[in-house]
Amino acid sequence: MSRFRRADKMDSLAGFRTENTETTVPYSLLKAARKSGQLNLCGRGLTEVPQKVYRLNIDTPEEAQHNVSFGASDRWWEQTDLTKLLLSSNQLTDLSEDIRLLSGLITLDLHDNHLSNLPSALGELQELQQLRLSHNQLLSLPVEICTLKNLCSLTLQHNLLESLPEELGQLEKLTELDLSSNHLKGLPSSVGCLTSLQKVILCHNKLTSLPDSLAQLTNVKLLDCSNNQLTDVSASLSKMLKLEQLYLRHNMLCHLPQLPAPALKELYVGNNQIENLETEQLASLTALSLLELRDNKIKILPEQITFLTTLARLDLTNNDITILPPSLSLLPNLKVLLLEGNPLRGIRRDLLTKGTNELLKYLKGRIKEEPKSAEGEHTALTLPSQAMVNVHNIKSLKVLAYSDKQAGSIPDELFDAAADQGVSTANFSKNQLTSIPPRLVEFHSSLSDINLGFNRLTYCSPDITKLLQLTHIDLRNNQLRDLPPEMKNLTKLRSIILNYNRFESFPEVLYQIFSLETILLGNNQVGEVDPCRLIKLVHLSTLDLSNNDLLNVPPKLGLCTSLRCLSLEGNPFRTPRTAIVAGGTDAILEYLRSRIPT
Repeated sequence: MSRFRRADKMDSLAGFRTENTETTVPYSLLKAARKSGQLNLCGRGLTEVPQKVYRLNIDTPEEAQHNVSFGASDRWWEQTDLTKLLLSSNQLTDLSEDIRLLSGLITLDLHDNHLSNLPSALGELQELQQLRLSHNQLLSLPVEICTLKNLCSLTLQHNLLESLPEELGQLEKLTELDLSSNHLKGLPSSVGCLTSLQKVILCHNKLTSLPDSLAQLTNVKLLDCSNNQLTDVSASLSKMLKLEQLYLRHNMLCHLPQLPAPALKELYVGNNQIENLETEQLASLTALSLLELRDNKIKILPEQITFLTTLARLDLTNNDITILPPSLSLLPNLKVLLLEGNPLRGIRRDLLTKGTNELLKYLKGRIKEEPKSAEGEHTALTLPSQAMVNVHNIKSLKVLAYSDKQAGSIPDELFDAAADQGVSTANFSKNQLTSIPPRLVEFHSSLSDINLGFNRLTYCSPDITKLLQLTHIDLRNNQLRDLPPEMKNLTKLRSIILNYNRFESFPEVLYQIFSLETILLGNNQVGEVDPCRLIKLVHLSTLDLSNNDLLNVPPKLGLCTSLRCLSLEGNPFRTPRTAIVAGGTDAILEYLRSRIPT
């Protein structure tokens, strides 16, 4: 075995000699590739692809000269065509036309090289489904690439492209197109023919407008046009019926786009020049849960903001807002309100630092009081400091709130007042609770959001699993070590916050809640995660594993393609390196995919 290791070292040195670059690819790799159909040559310092790789499907292997017995264990005559070729993170400057000899390729990964052009022969790889060309120096695309009828994923981020061929629209099976960080000033109108697209990344270019044909992409769920030079976005984009996430940060927009896209959940328009929020624009955003308006020039927040009844997060950081409308507190689902950097009047600075719940409570207190109720009915229209039960919160907002009291239990009077009121939100955070209040079960038919953060919970009672309408659970800053297996019955749960607890492993039951979109597990002691089970969480877009005890990051985590935000910083693993982690989610996932053994 040691003899082979020494041979490998000799080969790696030979890779620096111009007279023989092919020795950088061990014959054992080529032999294995004939059997598996997969060849991984990532990060081998290659300046060119050895001819033996191109001819892998054609040349008779060396062992054929020594072994012709039909009883041999090495059945070289049963070799399979190469279907997956990984050449990322080398020093390739060009690709030979001989690539056409590998006609069975399904995946070709050339990212992170020095390619400035591509051979027209790529168009002959008609089985190709994945083509990864990011982080090169490409100035143009050969039109022949547009004939790849089976291509599903084309990634071209971080190149030098200034234009794209009109024939791009022929890639009818394409589901993912990443053109970010190029020099594109426009898109071909034929892009509207790519009707299978689900993910389109156009950020960090020089686009001044988007083609009207983009509206024909009715299957797109995510469209990222951040960091361009857009001054307007056509209302025709509302025809993108499945669009859920739209990124328009760092452009030159003066108005909020009027986009009645029925599925739009997240709209990011920070760092633009928006001054006014108009009624028509707000009224069109009927399904929005996240609206980012930070770093604009907004002066007035109109009363019509209450049209956004599904809004859960509103970011107004660094605008010119002086007054907040009290009606803002009537948004039934608002959980996060960010206002730093505004010249607000009439609101104490310390109130802003206490968080969203306290601020909304203050705004509710400024709403004109309702008429006194019939004699004998309990109300909370006395001073807030005197009221234990806030009937307005319960009846109008469907909120059961008893937070920041440092209490060891929740008063029965609160539950009694909320009986039969269809309460949807319970906030018992910042107390001294050691167990989940058992009377919460009384609201099993209506309760969708529960906040038990900043308590002293050491055990999560299975009673919580009877709340079948739950979509959001906040259990941060407790002393939990595990979750009950019965939680798999919470089939509507979309997000769970478990930061700052005592979990030593990834909670087993979370792998079985397939509706989850957000899992926050930062600042625990989690030592490993199972990527093969995480992949099955097809809706998972945010995963926070920062500041845990992960000694390694499994490469197959890179196959969790639904992730838009993966936080891994603060763990003791050595790879991926800090620079890659700092590059963000896409960089981490791309790196991990490149490390998957073939």
